[in-house]
Amino acid sequence: SGLSQEAGSVEQLSLHCAEGSLEWLYPTGALRLRLAPRLPPTSAAVKSGSPPHVTACIKPTGTFRGAQLYLEREGVLELLLPEAPRPRARCFSWLPQEKVALFLQATPHPDISRRIAAFRYELRGDWLARPALPAASIGAEGACRPCNDTEILMAICTSDFVIRGSIRSVSNDAELQESIIGVSATRIHRQKFPLFQAGGRLGRPVGSIRTPLRCGVKPGPGTFLFTGWLHFGEAWLSCAPRYRDFQRIYEGAQRTRQNPCEFPVD
Repeated sequence: SGLSQEAGSVEQLSLHCAEGSLEWLYPTGALRLRLAPRLPPTSAAVKSGSPPHVTACIKPTGTFRGAQLYLEREGVLELLLPEAPRPRARCFSWLPQEKVALFLQATPHPDISRRIAAFRYELRGDWLARPALPAASIGAEGACRPCNDTEILMAICTSDFVIRGSIRSVSNDAELQESIIGVSATRIHRQKFPLFQAGGRLGRPVGSIRTPLRCGVKPGPGTFLFTGWLHFGEAWLSCAPRYRDFQRIYEGAQRTRQNPCEFPVD
């Protein structure tokens, strides 16, 4: 609460958890949030020998008021969230040796009693498959590019969900710059959380997967293998090959013993 802070003071905090939320009541002065997640090294970084990036995503609540959020990188401030922002996620990455923090600065108001600056955050190590995040600041060049064979094989091993199914519908949200893909699942190979639940035709599980609007997803026939990541409780698409193409890729890797994990193929 800003009521416990002295006017003009800067409160120092550290965010160690991989994900969580922050709620600042009656903002006054400023908060400086050091980003220091306790993350294990990723296998991709170990294999390549390159230092892993850390990725942070920030999503404001719909009632975010009374402050502005800046990214502080090597002493330089960049505005991430203005006051009263749209409830869209902003993501950014940095190397472990870089000094990075969030600077939450209260905006002056005669009445602070109705203002709460609140947001959710995620801190992750370098994602093994290329996530299509809803932010121009990360993955802008590659988010819409079809996955290559190696990325597809890694995606089935490491993704938060692997769903075989078909596209029921595609709707677009121009304000959030997101496309929502309605999926009817014929088989749930893996899902960390119950994203897909029974309720469709023939009792099949149904759910929705999001992808950036700029990717221009269109509904189409056929069976796909949808893979991706959980992002603020929502499923986001990573790789989605046609199932027959995935079978060909997997069986080829199996013959040469290059498949990174075992996967049931019909």
